[in-house]
Amino acid sequence: MNTIKQLIDKYCPDGVEYKKLGEVCAIKGRIGFRGYTRADLVNKGEGAISLSPSNIINGRIKYSKCSYISWKKYYESPEIMIENGDVIFCKTASVGKTCIINELPDKATINPQLVVFKDIKINHKYLSYYVSGSDFQKRIIKIRGLGSIPTLSQKDLAEQIIPVPPLPVQREIVRILDSFTSLEAELEAELEAELKARRKQYEYYRDQLLSFKHLSGWGRDEVEWKTLGEVGTFKRGKYFQKSDMQDEGIPCIHYGQIYTYYNTYTDKTIKFVSKEVASKSTLIRPQSIIITLTSENIEDVCKPVAWIGNEDVAISGHSVGLETDMDPKYITYYLESSHFFKEKRKKARGAKVIEIKPEELAKIAIPIPPVSTQRRIVSILDRFESLVNDISTGLPAEIAARHQQYEYYRDQLLSFKRKS
Repeated sequence: MNTIKQLIDKYCPDGVEYKKLGEVCAIKGRIGFRGYTRADLVNKGEGAISLSPSNIINGRIKYSKCSYISWKKYYESPEIMIENGDVIFCKTASVGKTCIINELPDKATINPQLVVFKDIKINHKYLSYYVSGSDFQKRIIKIRGLGSIPTLSQKDLAEQIIPVPPLPVQREIVRILDSFTSLEAELEAELEAELKARRKQYEYYRDQLLSFKHLSGWGRDEVEWKTLGEVGTFKRGKYFQKSDMQDEGIPCIHYGQIYTYYNTYTDKTIKFVSKEVASKSTLIRPQSIIITLTSENIEDVCKPVAWIGNEDVAISGHSVGLETDMDPKYITYYLESSHFFKEKRKKARGAKVIEIKPEELAKIAIPIPPVSTQRRIVSILDRFESLVNDISTGLPAEIAARHQQYEYYRDQLLSFKRKS
């Protein structure tokens, strides 16, 4: 920090110049008529990488789970061919996710949810760090659309003002943040490896329990198979959006929250809606299951959460509620298993956004053991999950604390007095 202060005193003692984002880079996106469908997707090795918001994790690009599009589609849009040093930014759904491209493993492009910053006239990493910072992200949230899928126009993005300190200041900020992120990445990698190992162990044990192969004396011979439509009634979510949510009122669960905030079950919601909004929304009774219908990834389609609160809960579009007289935790655990994953993959449709229709979901059969067996499985998995998935303690909390510390220092470094 002392070095930064010295550089600012030397190069910009009267403040830092601010410019529009569109003045320091060209913002390129996939033109609508050059979009692509599922038919344009190919296997790895048969086309170019098509980056999506799901490839951006904690400000870094991950190439482990990529989609690929045909070479024809790739060469159709040369303006969005990705190169090392480009910065990608999400303009739809997960608005604001961003990272710089490094160590590109193969030819790549972007899907329609992203834009790419090219012809960057300032330090590329400095730009990437700044647009991921709190100040810029808060401004983006204010101007994005408020529909069920938030969207930011390229024109509005280009009009955003950013500080452009002299290059020596930019380079020093990048050096400091690179050092900090490198240490953070090493620690996170260690913690995440341990957490991954625990979760893998849990998932293996859960799948073994739910296969009923080793349950001698647990009612294995009494297991029935019923479709989800037979074990309960589906009610499709509707009406309320993120902009309707507030800090008190009727409990609500937005489908997007199921991906990030909820584990297998919950008796409390993080947000609420007014009575007026709730009256127009779908209400699901306690001891029911809320299931997502759509996602960018097949892994998150049909992600469930058992609602075990004491009152009705409002659910949003892109989700359904399954009201059942069975143990909702048992069903939810099964919906998280690899056994169910194989079945939902057969029902999934879509390329950019993957979804399963409620009527198709209702056709999937699940095993129904005796009630005593259900309770015993739930009791075991409850204890195991509390050790692995509790986000308020243990490894996930430590990872979050480290990232919060990094964000604080980053935002301090990127705060400048504006030149008058």
